[in-house]
Amino acid sequence: MATNYTDDIGPVAFPLKMVSKEVVENMLGWNIPEEHQELVHEHWRNFPAVSKYWHICMALIYTILMVASISGNGIVIWIFSTSKSLRSASNMFVINLAIFDMMMMLEMPMLVINSFYQRLVGYQLGCDIYAVLGSLSGIGGAMTNAVIAFDRYKTISSPLDGRLNRVQAALLIAFTWFWALPFTILPAFKVWGRYVPEGFLTTCSFDYFTEDQDTKVFVMCIFVWSYVIPMLFICFFYSKLFGAVRLHERMLKEQAKKMNVKSLAAGKEDAGKSVEIRIAKVAFTIFFLFVCSWTPYAFVTMTGAFGDRSILTPLTTMVPAVCAKIVSCIDPWVYAINHPRYRVELQKRLPWMGVREADPDSVSSTSGATAQTQHAAAEA
Repeated sequence: MATNYTDDIGPVAFPLKMVSKEVVENMLGWNIPEEHQELVHEHWRNFPAVSKYWHICMALIYTILMVASISGNGIVIWIFSTSKSLRSASNMFVINLAIFDMMMMLEMPMLVINSFYQRLVGYQLGCDIYAVLGSLSGIGGAMTNAVIAFDRYKTISSPLDGRLNRVQAALLIAFTWFWALPFTILPAFKVWGRYVPEGFLTTCSFDYFTEDQDTKVFVMCIFVWSYVIPMLFICFFYSKLFGAVRLHERMLKEQAKKMNVKSLAAGKEDAGKSVEIRIAKVAFTIFFLFVCSWTPYAFVTMTGAFGDRSILTPLTTMVPAVCAKIVSCIDPWVYAINHPRYRVELQKRLPWMGVREADPDSVSSTSGATAQTQHAAAEA
């Protein structure tokens, strides 16, 4: 006897049938009131309503990321701001980056609430608040990465007179905030561009779908401002940093040759190489995280404004948001975990984390030149 699989066959089939019914009967934006329908672009109305199980899954992901962000960035801000040994101008940038990432974390409770309502809570106001937090933290964090690259280049290339003082560091931090303001404020007040829902209609970003010249110019400008320029700065300063390290190590080798010794590292033949490798690893990680965080968003926005929009489904447009949030959770650790003094403080204050690090102040070096280079690399 043939079995009719379209009928209810028990508790396993019922959820599948419920999801199928929900998708067939409703299109995306169906639960937005008539007076707020202008929030939903026509592009999204072509897709079936997202299943509530996808919304719940997204809420769970963001809850996990929120906990990771609070713990990771919170610990970084706490330790770097309260430890005397870590109160340097360079470390002010790490704190600034953690603050930007914590600001991005403020979006996550809003997304969790929106996911359970399956729409934006607060409509235009809620959309603006969500997008302002994302724009300010995202653009500010990108420029802070560039400023950290500049600071490391200055510290490594000129360890004696190239270090930034606190006043200079404070000015650069203020610069990162001012850099993020224009493309945060202009869409919020609809002076240029605007903030609209995207993806599952539970998150918001700037409008990259409207078919007019003004929107296309806005998208191109914010792409250059928040992605291309910070990327060029990061690449430029780290390439200069690598050149400075190679030049310094070459000078050490030439001096050792003149002194008829194998190395100035006092028995550590590969000391110079280890410094260069360490800097290269950190720099590559920073660059990789920046690319992972912003390239998906750059691709989506440029495709929405100038490319084939048919590939931009609600699910694919949620990927960049998740990527940015993941990177914001681990970004400060990339800088902080490579700092010996930070690991020492972790060992003292949070011994349950299992960190084992010798106090740098208790470790002496017989080679002044090499020790200076290593210290600069660690402090950068």
